[in-house]
This record gives sequence, structure tokens and C-alpha cells, in this order.
Amino acid sequence: MSDTNVRLRGIVESLLFVSDQPLSVEKISEIVEVDGEEIKKVLEDLENEYKRADRGYQLREVAGGFRMNSHPAYSPYIEKLLISFDHRRLTQAALETLSIIAYKQPVTKADIGAIRGVNSDGVINTLLNRDLIKEEGKQDTPGQPILYGTSTRFMESFGMRSLAELPPLDEFNPDEDIRRQIEDNLRTQAVVE
Repeated sequence: MSDTNVRLRGIVESLLFVSDQPLSVEKISEIVEVDGEEIKKVLEDLENEYKRADRGYQLREVAGGFRMNSHPAYSPYIEKLLISFDHRRLTQAALETLSIIAYKQPVTKADIGAIRGVNSDGVINTLLNRDLIKEEGKQDTPGQPILYGTSTRFMESFGMRSLAELPPLDEFNPDEDIRRQIEDNLRTQAVVE
């Protein structure tokens, strides 16, 4: 490998290391002033090198770009570290709301509330503050409510290249026995309350 190629690999690797968001081939090419095809080759070489060496990190294509990620095999150790620092886990309400937005986007607060059956203003604010969702514009109806969609950080957090990678909803549809059990549990809870 030539000195120029080694230097280019080092530059690309350092850009990926310091970036807080995925970097596209075009962005790297623009910064480094090197042809995009050459950048693609460097990214492919780095990805293969990390895999072969079984490093604690890997190069992944997510959200329209490339990003350095920790190796999934070491996630239990990383979770221990992060849990000790980040007490801001998503609540069940936040996960429900995030799921609705991911599958129905763009969607309004009223639509989310209708699906969940409760006011979701606080949860939406939390998701906005954590940069997991973003405002997509306004609905062309009276009052022009804000439309919400998922952000790039959402795709990064869930390791997706695009929303097409969301699992199909029908995989989560309960069969008739499970539906009956849920309905029975809900009736029992309603009687107790």
C-alpha cells in the first residue's frame, strides 16, 4: 500500500472517528478532495480490515452515511458503562409514541393521541429534546398542526440505513388466542379499578 493510500485511509478514519453523525461518501470526498469512488474503496477496505481484526468497533452504513460503531459482541459491557452514566432511558410511553411516529410519519400530535388514547405532548417534547424525532412541516388543514417524523439520530440509534428497514407491522399482530388473553386481562383490570 502506497504512502498516499495509507494517509488517505488515516484521514478518512479520523473523520469518521470525530464525527457525531454519519458521513456520506460525498461529504468525505468534498472534505478530502478525492474522487468518491476512491473514498468508497477506502471505506470498504476499512470495513473489511475491522472485521478481519475482530476489533471492538466496526464501520457501518447508517442513515445515508458511514459511522464508527462499537462491535455488537461487546454490547453487554458497553451497556454497563452507559447505564452508569445515562439514566435517561426511554419510558414505555416514549417507545410507543416513537413507534407510532416511525410507522405513520408524518403524523400530528392529535393522530398520535388518537392511537395511544392519551395526550402525548410531554412524550413528544422528550423525543424532540433527545433528537429522535423532528418537525416535518405543517399539515394543510385548519389550525395547521405540526407534522412529526423520525430523525437521523433515530436511524443511527436503531442501526438502520433507511425507514425501509423497519420490521413489517404484521409481524407484531397477535394471533386470536393472544388477542383474547389481552382483552380478558383488560376486562379484569377494569373490574379491579
